[in-house]
Amino acid sequence: MATSTLRSDGRWCASLQVNGVRRYVYGKTEREVNKKLTELQRQIGAVGSLPDPGRRSVDDLLDEWPATARPTLKPKTIADYESVCNRYIRPAVGKLKLSKLTPAQVQRLYSGLQARGYVRVPSQAHAVLHRACELAVLWRWLPENPCERMIPPRYSAPRKDVWDHDQLRAFLAGTDEHWLCPLWIATVATGCRLAELLGLKWADVDLTRGAIRVRSNLQRIDKKWVESTPKTQAGERTITLPPEGVAALKRQRAQQAEWRLEQGSEWQDTGLVFTGLQGQPLHQSVVHHGLRKTCERLRLPKLTPHGLRHLHASLLLDAGLPVPLVSARLGHARPSITMAIYAHKVGHDDQRAAEVLSKALAR
Repeated sequence: MATSTLRSDGRWCASLQVNGVRRYVYGKTEREVNKKLTELQRQIGAVGSLPDPGRRSVDDLLDEWPATARPTLKPKTIADYESVCNRYIRPAVGKLKLSKLTPAQVQRLYSGLQARGYVRVPSQAHAVLHRACELAVLWRWLPENPCERMIPPRYSAPRKDVWDHDQLRAFLAGTDEHWLCPLWIATVATGCRLAELLGLKWADVDLTRGAIRVRSNLQRIDKKWVESTPKTQAGERTITLPPEGVAALKRQRAQQAEWRLEQGSEWQDTGLVFTGLQGQPLHQSVVHHGLRKTCERLRLPKLTPHGLRHLHASLLLDAGLPVPLVSARLGHARPSITMAIYAHKVGHDDQRAAEVLSKALAR
């Protein structure tokens, strides 16, 4: 049976040997060492061997993890994860040995990001590091996930403020001649994500029936165009268009035909609905810039393309449409996601609820 001893430097130490490998644990008190030794024995009893991080660092784990996760994640998700790793995790703890990555180290990482004024980044860093450490536990590089025994950072998305009906009318009237107007109208009419509309092909548009089929995303990742399927099964959907949405797509088709004639042999036949002037895929930055400048010109509150998607949802919920229907149009995996984002819209008519209850309780 292993026993703890007091070292000359004032620390307590104990060791355990399994299959020829000896592992040492240290602590400021005998009680602390015995606690660590008990945990070590529990791990051995569970799997029959000791976790061995070797000389691997956090950087080594972050190098290996994306290659393993890539088959199960979308390219944009992998790119976002790697960006979080490179910008926020590696500079803080990348050189740290895995054996030294403690809950306290992880907590300091998140606290440091919060102290620098980041709001969402700490929760993003936690999601990435937690997932990577889960893999390290499976590989027996770590005895446990250090992200489990700490207070995870919380992020609550701010309320989505959108235009009212008068502001929307002003926007539509003031953008009628803008070449991106059909795309903006299509966003409000369908509630699609920008990447979904930029990946929309004419083959998936039925103007006679007045519907589009969403089944791909188109995004620029690492200077390359990447087409992928929606994140979830709910993301692949058919959306019925209002007459204004059909008119916008017909205008886009006519506009694109003019561009094709002007460009001649320079035209790129991508089959995409929303393109640049030469038929090439449209950069999201072009759409964002155009919308921002238009909002400034019309003196409207700033709204992003994703804000137009929120406007679509708000218009439907304000009209009393059921949450599951709105969720299906948005491509959310579950209606609960829609509820979490738009709870203030779903429950806005509280006075009416009180009137209904009053009628039921009246004597």
